[in-house]
Amino acid sequence: MEQQNATAATSTQRVVDVLIVGGGSAGAVMASRLSERIRRSVVLLEAGPAYPAWSYPHVLASSDTVGGDAEHDWGFRSEAGYIPHPINAIRGKVLGGSSAINGAVAIRARPQDFRNWGLPGWSYDDMLASFKRLERRDNGCAALHGYDGPLPVRQLTRNETTPMQQAFIDAVLENGYRLIDDFDAPDADGVGPYSMNIVNGVRVNTGMAYLNDRVRSRDNLQIRAGVVVDKVLFDGKRAIGVQLADGERLHAGEVIVSAGTYGSAAILLRSGVGPGADLKTLAIPELIDLPVGRRLKDHPFYYNAYAARPERIGRQSPAIGAKLWTHSSTARNGDMDLHITATHLFPHDQSPTGVGFVLAVALTRPVSAGTLRLTSRAPLAAPRIDLNFLAAPEDRARLLEGVKLARRIGQSAPLSALIDSELAPGPAALNDEQIMDSIRSTLDTYHHPTSTAPMGLPNDPAAVVDTEGRVHGLEGLRVVDASIFPDAISVATNITTIATAEHITERYYD
Repeated sequence: MEQQNATAATSTQRVVDVLIVGGGSAGAVMASRLSERIRRSVVLLEAGPAYPAWSYPHVLASSDTVGGDAEHDWGFRSEAGYIPHPINAIRGKVLGGSSAINGAVAIRARPQDFRNWGLPGWSYDDMLASFKRLERRDNGCAALHGYDGPLPVRQLTRNETTPMQQAFIDAVLENGYRLIDDFDAPDADGVGPYSMNIVNGVRVNTGMAYLNDRVRSRDNLQIRAGVVVDKVLFDGKRAIGVQLADGERLHAGEVIVSAGTYGSAAILLRSGVGPGADLKTLAIPELIDLPVGRRLKDHPFYYNAYAARPERIGRQSPAIGAKLWTHSSTARNGDMDLHITATHLFPHDQSPTGVGFVLAVALTRPVSAGTLRLTSRAPLAAPRIDLNFLAAPEDRARLLEGVKLARRIGQSAPLSALIDSELAPGPAALNDEQIMDSIRSTLDTYHHPTSTAPMGLPNDPAAVVDTEGRVHGLEGLRVVDASIFPDAISVATNITTIATAEHITERYYD
């Protein structure tokens, strides 16, 4: 009956060509690129506010403020598991999505990441044009980088990093690693300053870069903010629009779900697209049985924290500026599976000296996979998120190796001269068991969730969408965001998510 009513409604309501759900790192790109064709009507729905392109509030615009605030967050939390505490699963609720609250790191997935995906049309060489298309650089190799794209990307110099970050770089070099000038270059195993999408201290999100005033003024593009989507509407197996949380129905020739790894999966599930047993639990009519939410990946993140010497720490902006990117001793297939980032993102009231910093250690190629399930059919109910961090023993071993490396760097000159004391795991943590106790009690997330609706070939039982983002077994419905990554990538996800949207629009739309 519901599908019949939806079909009847199409005769009395305007049908747009493309309806995009979510205006984040992928959805803003899709809206901008697809509306370049003036004859194609595009509607973009965003649950959060849509600020003028260069008038975002300070908490979102400042590159030294990461994570946003409660007003611009969905309020999700993960469940406890091997890690015995819930973890805030922060996601941006604003035009620009999580690109408006992230660390503004502008580094791509590695060629090995795409080899791990193993999908036709998705090698690094296949993706290179899309990576270049998104960038507006003022430096870097022309064969590798772009100069006229929407997103300004700039490689930090050593002098632009803070004294602590410079000391971190030098301490890493003292431990035998190489200096890296460009983490997008073929050799990235080493330490150096980040490239970032920051202009004069402003984090440039996709709502600014891709949806500037000129783009927003297009007659064929409508942006509706403050709109929560409940589910996709179908006529048989063809998507014909969406239903909003308030019951309003919008109709379209094609629906693109770009609501993020958590949001896209939740919308699919509420629409009857997902594991049959899960849908039955909530009395959701099953449209098609697909493994939505069954392969959630994210990067576990541990804070090796230090109390700093106030007279030596110096300036603390940029808060994020340099990293070591390397591999553990048991990394697979040439993966670069460890990040150690030198950051000033530290609550200074937790330091006995009044100031501190962290060497943040991330495992970027985890084996452990989590899940996302619905707790309710209500569109505003938070999903049940199980990150399942460190469930696999090899993940625990590799993260432990990374933490021990971070501590060794902290004990190395010249960084050691800036340190008053180690706060976490602390000087009493002398053996692996004690370090692991600290990891389990304080572990956080890098906030890079992926893979709840992964791409794959038709014979792949783990796949939800095909290599063009089309949902298997359905028509008129695509998913385009980090949820379609077949596996985690070894770096922050934002740039690769943008490139994924660029890649799909360039290849599969005229």
